[in-house]
Amino acid sequence: METTSAVRALAALAQDTRLSVFRVLVQQGPSGMAAGELAQQLAIAPATLSFHLKELSHAGLVTSRQDGRFNFYSANFDAMNELLTYLTENCCIADCGPGATCAPAAACKPATSRRAAQARRQPQRSKI
Repeated sequence: METTSAVRALAALAQDTRLSVFRVLVQQGPSGMAAGELAQQLAIAPATLSFHLKELSHAGLVTSRQDGRFNFYSANFDAMNELLTYLTENCCIADCGPGATCAPAAACKPATSRRAAQARRQPQRSKI
């Protein structure tokens, strides 16, 4: 993900209504939710919801599909995961000492531990 895309996505989520909309869509899963149902669940006027969905769509965080008379919206999980990866890809790169609390724990393991783990996973060759 490029910095400009990350900034666009973060800017779209930096508003309480849009963040609420996105969180509901993430909870709903890939099947998505009809715009009317989403407006009702969040107690948002349809015109206001439409504005916020447009902003989330422009940021690439939400996709839509039409089914008959209804528009269904769903979170773009690929874009969400790209943003999370972008935000955490360099987590604890400078200091992985005691007390490091970053979530990508694998990034904080010393190289010797990783080599030892790889060696344990490789089958032992018998010496003849």
